[in-house]
Amino acid sequence: MSIGTSTGHEIVCSILKELARIGNYQSVMTNKTGGVSGAPIAPLKINWEAELARHDHWLRTIAYARLGERETVEEIMQEVAVAAVRQAAPLKDATKVAPWLYRLVVRQVLLYRRKMGRERKLNAGYAHTRHRWDEDRQTPDPLSWLLADERQQQVREAIGRLSERDTEILMLKYMENWNYHRIAEYLGISHSAVESRLHRARKRLRSELVVEKVIESS
Repeated sequence: MSIGTSTGHEIVCSILKELARIGNYQSVMTNKTGGVSGAPIAPLKINWEAELARHDHWLRTIAYARLGERETVEEIMQEVAVAAVRQAAPLKDATKVAPWLYRLVVRQVLLYRRKMGRERKLNAGYAHTRHRWDEDRQTPDPLSWLLADERQQQVREAIGRLSERDTEILMLKYMENWNYHRIAEYLGISHSAVESRLHRARKRLRSELVVEKVIESS
């Protein structure tokens, strides 16, 4: 599934280039003798344009799993691009870019929801539309592999009642086709935590599918 467009990615890149041109450096406080008060921490030299391009697809999946609104994913990714360069909470380990970006996306989603007053995300109407997929024939429905066409709406409704955490880990496992190791690495959690979260998510999804009468109770 492709969430967003090439045009959207170009917007993110242009934001990064503009921020790089202007510069966003932290000022260093000097004392009366001209010395430096406190030892400045040298920022990591990370090519954020390249890193965001490399992680763009799965980060959009996370944003979509948590918001359920395709049209807002682009806005979230633009905010993530700006926040990545500004680094209000600086990245201290260049090997942890993926989990750092994951947390950044989650934070931007929360900020967006507060701004838009999205407390209704768990009600029945929102659950019905939360996982509405693009019906474009050129973009196959990501759930078509799961059940026949006549049951897809029931599956969407079942998934719509899951928590955001359950939805995102199921999407990474079964839509992005990630293995346990990669999920753990990119989300910054342990392998056992991935196993536990997936087990609970599958169990809850099965319960919801039983409610929708997609499958029978065992």
